[in-house]
Amino acid sequence: MNQTSDDRPQPLDERPEPVRVVVVGAGGMGRAWIRTVLGFPHAHLVGVADVLDGAAARAVEEEVPEARREAVATGIDAVTVAQQAGAEAIIDVTIPAAHHAVTSDALHAGLPVLGEKPCAATLAEAVSLAGHAETTGELFMVSQSRRHNPHLRETRRLADQLGGAGIVDTRFHRAPRFGGFREAMDHPLIVDMAIHAFDAGRVLIDGNPVSVRASSYNPPWSWYAGDAAATVTIAYDTGAVHTYSGSWCAPGRETSWNGEWSLSCPQGSVHWDGEASPTAQPEGAQEIIGRRPDGTDLWELEASLAEFCAALRTGTTPDSEVHSNVWTQAIVEAAVRAADTGRQVQLSEVLDAALEAARQLDSADGRSSALATWKTGSSGLTAQ
Repeated sequence: MNQTSDDRPQPLDERPEPVRVVVVGAGGMGRAWIRTVLGFPHAHLVGVADVLDGAAARAVEEEVPEARREAVATGIDAVTVAQQAGAEAIIDVTIPAAHHAVTSDALHAGLPVLGEKPCAATLAEAVSLAGHAETTGELFMVSQSRRHNPHLRETRRLADQLGGAGIVDTRFHRAPRFGGFREAMDHPLIVDMAIHAFDAGRVLIDGNPVSVRASSYNPPWSWYAGDAAATVTIAYDTGAVHTYSGSWCAPGRETSWNGEWSLSCPQGSVHWDGEASPTAQPEGAQEIIGRRPDGTDLWELEASLAEFCAALRTGTTPDSEVHSNVWTQAIVEAAVRAADTGRQVQLSEVLDAALEAARQLDSADGRSSALATWKTGSSGLTAQ
């Protein structure tokens, strides 16, 4: 499901009780989520879990105000901590390799999950988690937080006024020196960064992606082992096309971390530099400056948390519910495959392969047989 800026996440009213949550993962991102929950009125931190003994307790000591620490349970197992603390949901901020186990265990324990991107370490595990959500009836939402940027939502609104985005171009040029795992990955840009742009493209474009072409390469001056630059073209079933061109070894004049966006529409164009308000240029008319965010707008992590809490309290389906979010991860999988093979890759191809592998995972696990009813990978995602 795609959203426009008219239905961007809003704060809940004052009536519902705050959702009692446990944050799972006490690293840097986990601590960011702890701070987000502590500052959000409609969520209440009741626990922190981390597989490293003592890590959760240290995070609580360093991030939670002293007066509130005793009320926050800690431990190494997410479900155990959640049950001890009387939690209603968990926020999974573990490493991707742990997402499948942590999320599936929580869902089967009756705990809705808000998970950090990516949905899972592999597309097959992501499809499997969609099945576990169906079996348990619990909500699993993925926090693809950059889709909640108010400027992105305004870009969509302006494009809709001009007839809708038919051609979307994204330029991304940065030169970060991370060190660590990113510099050793085969496709660091596509897998770790371009996923944000692919997901943002889904906010701007109606329909579902159907095919991907991609080429990736590594400039001679690159400090990455794998391909740090790529061009990816994504075709949608509505006829729209999104082209992404990026590099993570582009010193000099850099773009925003959000990239630069140009949208071509039937009645004009829209441009967003990734930082300021977008602008629209209607055909034969004066330029329109988009709405500037104000104090009512929620951003990124807080916006994801607000959408999750609202869904739990109202029964609505968030637009990053697992079945919808799997499409974004499928684009990444297809882009990597297209770059490696030099051919156009159909989304149906990667989703069907993931469905077969997910069925094998679920058969070995024994807790979910929901995927047996899926005719194809794509139909299973769109039937919800």
